[in-house]
Amino acid sequence: MSKSFPGVKALNNVQLEIRPGSVHALIGENGAGKSTLMKCLFGLYHPEEGTIELDGEKVNITDPNTALKSGISMIHQELNPIPYRNVIDNMWVGRFEKKGPIVDEEKMKAKTEELLRDLEFDIPAQTLAKNLSVSQLQAIEIAKAVSYDARIIIMDEPTSSLTVAETKHLFHIINRLKAEGRSIIYISHKLEEIFEIADEITVMRDGQYVGRWDIEDITIDELIHQMVGRNMEERFPPGEDTIQDKVLLKVDDLTSAEKHSFEHISFQLHKGEILGIGGLVGAQRTELVEAIFGLRKISSGTLTMNGKIIQNNTPQDAIKNRFALLTEERRSTGIIPMLSVWDNTLVVAYRKLANNIVGYINKRKIEKDVDRVCKDLDVRMTSTETLIKNLSGGNQQKVLVGRWLLSDCDILILDEPTRGVDVGAKYEIYRIMRDLVKEGKAIIMVSSEMPELLGMSDNIMIMCEGKLSGVLKQSEATQIEVMKYATKFSNKAKEEASE
Repeated sequence: MSKSFPGVKALNNVQLEIRPGSVHALIGENGAGKSTLMKCLFGLYHPEEGTIELDGEKVNITDPNTALKSGISMIHQELNPIPYRNVIDNMWVGRFEKKGPIVDEEKMKAKTEELLRDLEFDIPAQTLAKNLSVSQLQAIEIAKAVSYDARIIIMDEPTSSLTVAETKHLFHIINRLKAEGRSIIYISHKLEEIFEIADEITVMRDGQYVGRWDIEDITIDELIHQMVGRNMEERFPPGEDTIQDKVLLKVDDLTSAEKHSFEHISFQLHKGEILGIGGLVGAQRTELVEAIFGLRKISSGTLTMNGKIIQNNTPQDAIKNRFALLTEERRSTGIIPMLSVWDNTLVVAYRKLANNIVGYINKRKIEKDVDRVCKDLDVRMTSTETLIKNLSGGNQQKVLVGRWLLSDCDILILDEPTRGVDVGAKYEIYRIMRDLVKEGKAIIMVSSEMPELLGMSDNIMIMCEGKLSGVLKQSEATQIEVMKYATKFSNKAKEEASE
């Protein structure tokens, strides 16, 4: 199969073979062509060359409806729920059950509840999508894919927003689907989970087919080499002792104005430090960093920067105080999809770079800065005029990192900085982080990936149910210790309940 876009050969004679009742992992760096190939298989794109065969018979998949009728369903990496409609409507949109000319609400409700119950998803069917967590929305997409009775289910980064327990539940469902003879095409950048769930692996690189392996015939190190086309001896750049004595930020007794959120959080952030924030989904980590950045209101507590009390009542205040925030959900709160890479990179820095007298932007003057940032982060694109929505998810993430590098911040808050980013791009982001702390900047990093948390943090602050449950130095941090603190208060509540 081959597919081109203006200036880009996205797929170049790619092949893929899926066996019944198997989990086939499709991996490669961002921009390797994985999502493009899946969109061709699902009828969203039309390839210039190549064929698709199901059970040995050629099929012509012209659109998603044809794909679904052929027994192919897809769970997309970027979720697109209808926020003000409930779970039932989101599940059956485009194919409502009818009783004559009238939509049969009761039948759809019964089928939705039966499906959720069968898949062991504890989600009320009448809940509006806007009130669901990201992991619950992911669960609804999985249920919808199963509801089509598909023989082939494409899962694009299905665990990117799931906890460890939710991931295990997903794997349980996948094993059930396998037992029924269904096939799963599984795309993920989490290599450890691929070796846990996959039977076979196909690797792509730069829009080309690299090879196919049975899972027992390849190691993680060999897989990384095949993905990036070079040896990567380390998954994290070597750390140095960059922490300085000076306290850059002091957070004292910070409590959210929202009910059932974080309370009484205190910590210090030194110049040159990477402070990791660990915890399970629901620990209120995102809520905390958004409050520090002025996106959420606090009821009490203070922020002290360089010995002076500051107030980040709005994001504009935070930016003036030299804070930066890379948000968890790049599509909904990060990128501006209809603008170019150029505009997305400069959106925060425009005011700083504008002529203070007449307020215009000298494009030539700042062109070098934009090009440098994109080159340093290895953003793969035709040019900076390319619309950011046309980049892969990982390249979009790198543009957002570049946006804040141009803002000349002192404190960079990264909320899940490498979600949906391949191993090579992760290394580039980690390298940039190391370079920033060498310059005396400080980083607060929220991460649900344990290797990332342990490999990049100088100190790890762990939260549980909105409270600070522990702080670990890098030398004493282990996965067991982090998880112990991440479940500290929930375990205590269970013990009290049992007593």
